[in-house]
Order: sequence, then structure tokens, then C-alpha cells
Amino acid sequence: MTSPRPPAIRRELGAFLRTRRERLTPDRVGLPATGRRRTPGLRREEVAVLAGVGVTWYTWLEQGRPINVSTQVLTAVGRALHLDATEKRHLERLAGVHTRSTAPSALDASLLAAYQPVLDKLDPFPACLQTSVFDVVAYNLSYRFLFTDMDRIPPAERNCALQFFTNADWRSRYVDDDIVAARMVAQLRAVAGTDTGRTASTTVEELRQRSEEFSQLWDRHDVMLQHLETKRLNSPLVGLLQLNFVSTNVAETGHRLTVMTPADETTSQRLLQLSEVNIDAPARG
Repeated sequence: MTSPRPPAIRRELGAFLRTRRERLTPDRVGLPATGRRRTPGLRREEVAVLAGVGVTWYTWLEQGRPINVSTQVLTAVGRALHLDATEKRHLERLAGVHTRSTAPSALDASLLAAYQPVLDKLDPFPACLQTSVFDVVAYNLSYRFLFTDMDRIPPAERNCALQFFTNADWRSRYVDDDIVAARMVAQLRAVAGTDTGRTASTTVEELRQRSEEFSQLWDRHDVMLQHLETKRLNSPLVGLLQLNFVSTNVAETGHRLTVMTPADETTSQRLLQLSEVNIDAPARG
């Protein structure tokens, strides 16, 4: 049994449940249709019946009231809403079943000194260290010139989501930018609103203020965990690149190490060209 969560997280939990409920139809879950519905999706009482819980309890859960939630009941709700594995984990984190913080600790000078040589050795593969909300805190030369000259972006602005949704030049590097947009928001949603502290909420609030597209995608409450992805990028220096984005967590800090490996031979050769361009690049300040 969990203790009631903070109000902001309870509201996030309720909104997530509501969006998952609204995407279902009675026929999909084996219920008879009962005439015209004023709102899309299932009714709260239908979800309660499917999950085997009280209607009042489920209503309070969606309303964000401070009630206790057991793992067993939460599992039943997730099953009733046809949540996939990623959505189930997100629901558990919001409800406090999994309470371990995912917020990265500060990357101090000693840790940066330890990881920067690792990043440098990965050239010509672009590589960087990011927080869970896409702040780039360290990178190698290939990554520096992948989208633009990263050194020319102020450190406070070195956030991939912020650049993607507010910088048309950065976004233009992605061939399939609409797909990337939806996935990026879903990945951010998967870590925000849980125990990531002010970092996530501040990032989301800034993006909502600066991008209407982000706000619309955010309100869909889709969630997705980081996984192996192949993306097509148009490098301003060497042309089209097909890159596998491989990410792994850095246990000491909670940061994410992302390495972009070539998905084809042409990309391999172009990454070498990118590395050769970087040889004459000025030293970073």
C-alpha cells in the first residue's frame, strides 16, 4: 500500500488515466455499446467494473484525491485500460509503487574529467552525456558539429528538446521530424511528473510556453522509454546520415550516455569525413 502522493503528481496520474480511458471503446474491451456518448472512450464506471474496483475509488483516483493505492489494484486498473509495458511502469511511478528517483546528480568537474576522454575516444561516432530531460552536459567533437556548432549554444540552452521545438535550423537536420517530435515528448513524459524534481517540471514548463506543438503533444500523455532507434539526419557538413541511437544509463550519476553508430556503410564513411573536418576545429572554451 502506498501513501498519498504530492498534489501535482496526483493530478498527473489522474490526467494520464483519463487519456488512456478516453482512447478505448466498449467493443475493444468486450462491453456492449449503450447508445451515444457525450465524451469519447469508456466511462469511469466501466473501467471500475473491468478492474474489479469501486466506482467511487476509481473516480477519486482520476480526480487526484489523496487515496492509498495497492500494487494489486493498480495492476488491475492497468489491465482494464489495456496499458502496454511502458505505460504500466509509468503508472506505477506516478502512483508511487516505484519511488526511486530518476533525477541525475550534478556532473561535477571530476566526473566530467573522467567521462570526457571516453566520449573523445568514441569519435568518429557522435556521443554525448545527457540528463533524463535531454540536457546535454558533455559531448565529443563529432557530436559538436552534428546539428550545428554546439559550442556556440549557451550551456543553459543545450537541451535537445528545447532546440528541436524552438530552433528551426536544428529541427531541419531530422528527416522524419514529426516522428521524432512525438517520440521525444513521449520519452520526456515518461520521466516527468514522477520523482525527477524541479528539473523536469522546469523543462516542460519552458517548452509549453515556447512551443504550441509541444503543448499539444504533451497533452496526449503518450509515454515511451528510451530504446534503440535509427534516425536519419542531414548533416550540414557531410550530408545524409543514418544513425542508430544507442543509450545507456551512467549508474553513478543517473545521466544517459548516447552513442550514434552508423546504420550503413555510407554513413560510416561520412562520419569519418565529419571527424576529419573536426581536426581543424578551434579549441572549445
